[in-house]
Amino acid sequence: MKPVLENPLYYLDNFHRVLAWIGERYADLLDDEERGFIERFPALPQAARALFVRMVMRKGQLFRASKLVYEEIGCARAAAAPLADTGWIVVDPPVSLDELFDLLQKPELCQAFALTGALRSARKEAQLEALRARHEGERPFSGWFDGDEAYRIVAKPLCDRLRLIFFGNYHQDWTEFVLSDLGVFRFEQVEISQAARGFRTRRDIDDYLQLHACRERFANGEAPLDVLRDVPPPGTDNEWLASRREKLLFQLGQQLEKLRDWAGACTVYSDCAYPGARARAIRVLEKDERFGPAWERLQVAMAAPESEAERQHLLRMAPRLARRLGHPRSAPGKAAPPAKLDLALPHPDGQWWVEGVVREHLHRDEAPVFYVENALINSLFGLLCWDAIFAAIPGAFFHPFHHGPADLHSADFHRRRAAQFDACLAQLDDGSYPTTIRRNLEAKRGISSPFVFWGALDDTLLELALHCIPPAHLKQSFLRILQDVKANRTGFPDLIQFWPAERRYNMIEVKGPGDRLQDNQLRWIDYCAQHRMPVTVCYLQWATQ
Repeated sequence: MKPVLENPLYYLDNFHRVLAWIGERYADLLDDEERGFIERFPALPQAARALFVRMVMRKGQLFRASKLVYEEIGCARAAAAPLADTGWIVVDPPVSLDELFDLLQKPELCQAFALTGALRSARKEAQLEALRARHEGERPFSGWFDGDEAYRIVAKPLCDRLRLIFFGNYHQDWTEFVLSDLGVFRFEQVEISQAARGFRTRRDIDDYLQLHACRERFANGEAPLDVLRDVPPPGTDNEWLASRREKLLFQLGQQLEKLRDWAGACTVYSDCAYPGARARAIRVLEKDERFGPAWERLQVAMAAPESEAERQHLLRMAPRLARRLGHPRSAPGKAAPPAKLDLALPHPDGQWWVEGVVREHLHRDEAPVFYVENALINSLFGLLCWDAIFAAIPGAFFHPFHHGPADLHSADFHRRRAAQFDACLAQLDDGSYPTTIRRNLEAKRGISSPFVFWGALDDTLLELALHCIPPAHLKQSFLRILQDVKANRTGFPDLIQFWPAERRYNMIEVKGPGDRLQDNQLRWIDYCAQHRMPVTVCYLQWATQ
């Protein structure tokens, strides 16, 4: 693909690409306004289409002709005329005083309102306050200022919906095309069938829009119970959309818990399938001193924990609830403590970080130490299992700009690709895994992946890891990632030390003064202990002078 600057209308080409993609794959889901736009837009003059897309890509809805200066478009006023006939923009729109102050610069405001004296030299904020009482309501832009022409783009919500239909979310935007064209982002080329769609019904689209509106209201501080009333009911068979609904419910429950609305929080958590909601419901019952119901729910949850994280939380609540109810306390089995290393080192001068201080102290030519945290094991997993992760199964990919599968955090992510992952992991048993990892390192270098940390992975680190980490240990780590991708991609120890001559390694979690192990770190350390994977917790203190 040519660099963007060689094609000044790159953004218009990309916009047409989106419209064509939507028209081919989503025609049966579009409403009359969306369908009409896709049909009418290509018939406009090129300059009009380019100007429209430029306004869509910029922030806001109000623009001045004098600020829309693009060589490939030419005269903005001429380009805007056909757009006005479509109703997608309004020429010389009514604007309020506040909007006018956003559009005009200070000298223009002084001219428009004939400001004199102290008010002329005052800051724009002070000028606005002084004029607001005398200028209420809206009037056409030309009624305020006659030195320019203004446009209001009214079809922006429509274009946002089309962007949503294409990407399946609102966090990706038109810059994805630009960054891809420039080579900043590269994406795996996945065969996307005509049937691969993020939205399957019109209700999916409408529910997403309603969920997004609810999230915006909640983020802006609206009362959680008021937002809750407008959350769309369950019922869609679109799993990733349902998961977004559950996540919002969980966040509303958290806010109710912060507000000490125990009954409201418990109700929301109880009706929520988001990971962690069941444990939070039990905790809220405990806070509300409803120990009996909390104990009953805890017993049900302990019989089949949804994850290691939930089991960890339940085990913390169980002794407290048992004590409250007079039940005998069961002594939970404790994992063997990890190896411990206490260091007292001089406080460094200049810029430093605790992991770097420990790395430099432990590093030896014959036993190098690397700061890897979550990067190394995730990257090795991503490189070995590349084909499984990017398998073109239904619902996983539905546009060309996916950083990873849409169902990456779904509970059945592994199950839906079981055969592909089995084939990848089998290479750890037959010894062929280094070849696959090296091949993908070269063939896929720089392509966006939810697991591979390209900036942290070099040939030296990779070769030491393949030489020193037994394949059985890699397999156990990869299997745990697959148990719960969202939870288990993090929590790895900070450092890793290799002894190439002995073909062994050790992972090191570093804790500075006053720091403690986090829950996800404890879970990984326990797992390593169960599978005899070497890990040490290093506690750093500063030596007294």
